[in-house]
Amino acid sequence: MQNQSMQALSPKELNYIADSITNEELLIKQCAATASISQHPQIQQALNHYVRSHEQHLNTLVNVLQQHQSIAPTQAQ
Repeated sequence: MQNQSMQALSPKELNYIADSITNEELLIKQCAATASISQHPQIQQALNHYVRSHEQHLNTLVNVLQQHQSIAPTQAQ
């Protein structure tokens, strides 16, 4: 039902989402790495919060791509 109201994403939109996924993955890695070496519990807590936040963003972006996969063109235009 939801797919009937969606339009296929443009190549520019797909590129933007792909770049955003890459950026979110990088931020997750950087925050996790910094949290693992930090000696301050409050900083670790804040960084772990950012990890969870960026994971949610990543999941949202992946879900959007999965929802649009069924209506995506099968050949390059």
